[in-house]
Amino acid sequence: MVEPVRVPDLSSRPYGLEVERAMAASPPVLYRAWTERFDQWFAAPGSVLMRPIVNEPFFFETEYEGMRSPHYGRFLRLVPDHLAELTWVTGAGGTEGTETVVTIEFTPKDSGTRLRLAHAGFADEAARDRHAQAWPMVLEQLDQRTAEPVER
Repeated sequence: MVEPVRVPDLSSRPYGLEVERAMAASPPVLYRAWTERFDQWFAAPGSVLMRPIVNEPFFFETEYEGMRSPHYGRFLRLVPDHLAELTWVTGAGGTEGTETVVTIEFTPKDSGTRLRLAHAGFADEAARDRHAQAWPMVLEQLDQRTAEPVER
């Protein structure tokens, strides 16, 4: 029996953000980057335990300025080539242990994609503001790494 997906209650954590970016890669390439290829553009190589299955937990680490940061979550919704929604939990300097929700929408635009990322459920403005500064850089990195030929 498949258990229903339990979506986090964000009502007591009202802070969120949205970022949009025109991306060079197609929606299928970007969807795959978010669901199967995190270690090719974001996560530390060899640290990813992730399968694109709704409600299945995942784990990965990032490395930035010599610091390793564990990230945990699970996929809430997956619409191939159109949408990925996941919970996102990090420690100090990130979500501070709070389970947040990241929704990434992929819309075809010209020869690329309009990517819209919404990140909701921050407990305070400081955590939201840190992510508001980080996400544009993360999406730029994604754009650069997916614009290059990707293994199929």
